[in-house]
Amino acid sequence: MKFISVRKTSGGDIIVKVIDIHGSTGNSRILIGESLQDLRKYIPSQNVVIITDTNVRHYYLKYFQPWEVIEIGTGEKIKNLDTVRVIYRKLVELEADRSSFIVGIGGGIVCDIAGFVASTYLRGVRFGFVSSTLLSQVDGSVGGKNGVNFGGYKNMVGVFNQPEFVICDMNLLRTLPEREILCGFAEIVKHAAIANADLFSYLEKHYEKALDLDTDVIEKLIYDSVVIKSSIVNRDEKEEGERRKLNFGHTFGHAIEGTTGVPHGEAVSLGMVVAAALSVKRGHLPAEDSQRIEELLKELKLPTRLQIDQEGVLDALKKDKKRKGDSINFVLLHGIGNAIVEEISIKELEVLLNNIY
Repeated sequence: MKFISVRKTSGGDIIVKVIDIHGSTGNSRILIGESLQDLRKYIPSQNVVIITDTNVRHYYLKYFQPWEVIEIGTGEKIKNLDTVRVIYRKLVELEADRSSFIVGIGGGIVCDIAGFVASTYLRGVRFGFVSSTLLSQVDGSVGGKNGVNFGGYKNMVGVFNQPEFVICDMNLLRTLPEREILCGFAEIVKHAAIANADLFSYLEKHYEKALDLDTDVIEKLIYDSVVIKSSIVNRDEKEEGERRKLNFGHTFGHAIEGTTGVPHGEAVSLGMVVAAALSVKRGHLPAEDSQRIEELLKELKLPTRLQIDQEGVLDALKKDKKRKGDSINFVLLHGIGNAIVEEISIKELEVLLNNIY
């Protein structure tokens, strides 16, 4: 980790925490505590195009000048190849070339789309992100996965490619609705559950301050989450082994998200409850640890039960990218802070789902 002092304010120096990811497609610098206002310092080209959504543009347009802006809609429904096609067309109209630099400013959906577009337009142009949601700051914009949904299935089309920088401006979180903030806490719980028992205990102790967006608590949660994810990505960028652990709660989570339309973080919360129950059933996780996970999610106002279409969820599981024949790579816990990956049959998952729901 590195610290850099970026500017003077009436309250003293602003200190940015810097975490580097070294990927096969390039290096990525995560800047925790940096400001959107200082974006210009990190852009290496005058030929800049910003991709953002309607909400972010409404709040922060004054910081985008004098650059070109491509505005897209909001929600999971626009994360598809139709949106990508529209952006390609606008880039052509703007005469964007290989010297262009694309900046995605927004949450995980904007960053996913912007990263995918930048990685494929003219066989690839340089890009970076300003992450505006808690979910994106702790997970979605970090790690070099860029992609879109296809045919109703999550992230079926995509690439691995690292953004040159990710600015995590915590001030942007204050314009978010509460539900959006809560979704970010789901990914923080995930990181703690798979790799840092101390962070999990910290969350149990400080969840009220976290919900109030206490500056010190939120900064620690973002930093610790990014440390966990970046460390894993540095060892396994393209998900050939250890990076699979980052999918804890996501196998069922993606299936629930696709069939119910609940936000990603809420779906991951539900998926972690299922994964913890399966971990107990397989003898890996003490029942009291499973209960701790469920209780923490409740304290963070995240759902732990939901009426679902079991048949639809199972159908989505069968189309999951991690499936191999009649089984699927599934992330379990061997105690809080220690994740393992096992192949589990779709049939066993169906039985578990019937027992829980």
